[in-house]
Amino acid sequence: MITDAQLTAIATYATARLAQDKSGHGADHLHRVVKLARRLAIAEQADLNLTLAAAWLHDVIDDKLMADPEQAHQALATKLTALQVRVAAQQAIFEIIDHMSFSKSLNGTQSLSLAGQIVQDADRLDAIGAIGIARALYYSGHVGEAIYDPKVAPREHMTKAQYRNQPGTAINHFYEKLFKLEGLMNTAAAKQLAHQRTQVMRQFVTQFKAEWDADDQS
Repeated sequence: MITDAQLTAIATYATARLAQDKSGHGADHLHRVVKLARRLAIAEQADLNLTLAAAWLHDVIDDKLMADPEQAHQALATKLTALQVRVAAQQAIFEIIDHMSFSKSLNGTQSLSLAGQIVQDADRLDAIGAIGIARALYYSGHVGEAIYDPKVAPREHMTKAQYRNQPGTAINHFYEKLFKLEGLMNTAAAKQLAHQRTQVMRQFVTQFKAEWDADDQS
């Protein structure tokens, strides 16, 4: 459905679109998500090039990253058409990247193809573990959130609007999203990796809170 040459051009386009990112969604993130998506797609016998194309493109129309998401959406459609990506493949890509984000799921469960489930898993895996800790702190600093405030409880239920627009704290983000991702993984391999990475985060948050209160005994 998507040729190797088209995939190479898609990778170049996505990397360029996020080259100036300062929020933790830059080229390094894209490369990790693509690498994870490749592993999962092979294990699940999914359409490899479709999966990788969506993995490269999953952030190029994200409303938290793009000043004008609608313009970014149209620019991507124009690019895919210029690359002669077939209409069915374009539709498959947009069905994935339009519906895979955590924020979209806050307004109801989103239906995804196998390729979409894999890209979603890969993206979520890069949001947890040691890399996830670094990215969470980096992003919170980027948007001006506090690191931690013991007086502010994690939000149990949020709409997408609240998630996007109401500031929280970096540590609360672990409770509000990151600790939940293990239970939201789609594929068996992702679930296994997510369990290991979640343990790393839980150990970090426990140690962080002990040090915050200067109660650590190490």
